[in-house]
Amino acid sequence: MKKALFTLTIISGVFLFQFCSSSKKTAGETAKEPTKEMAKEVAKITYAADVQPLLVAKCSPCHFPPRGNKEPLDTYGAAKSNIDDIIARIIKNPDDRGFMPMRHPKLSDSAIHVFTEWKQGGLAER
Repeated sequence: MKKALFTLTIISGVFLFQFCSSSKKTAGETAKEPTKEMAKEVAKITYAADVQPLLVAKCSPCHFPPRGNKEPLDTYGAAKSNIDDIIARIIKNPDDRGFMPMRHPKLSDSAIHVFTEWKQGGLAER
């Protein structure tokens, strides 16, 4: 009698706990692999179409010669070589040292996103 009760308890426990397994819950929730469409979306951001207009609108005249006396950001090469510094400065808060654009409001999240996605997408020129 005890063996039968013990066996029944084990079988019912196994049956009940099979539905509580975390591996069963996450089996259908696999991480999405980057698709070609996602890569194309990131690659769509280019210097000429997206980054340069933001630099002209938000970083001039300070970073555009001949009036600018700061690091020039008027060419593709300059923006490309300074992208890490640009991103580091535009994500800061206005009260932080090194914040850009100096004496102006913080860039919108969408503008900051353009710079970060441009970098992640490979810094395409056109």
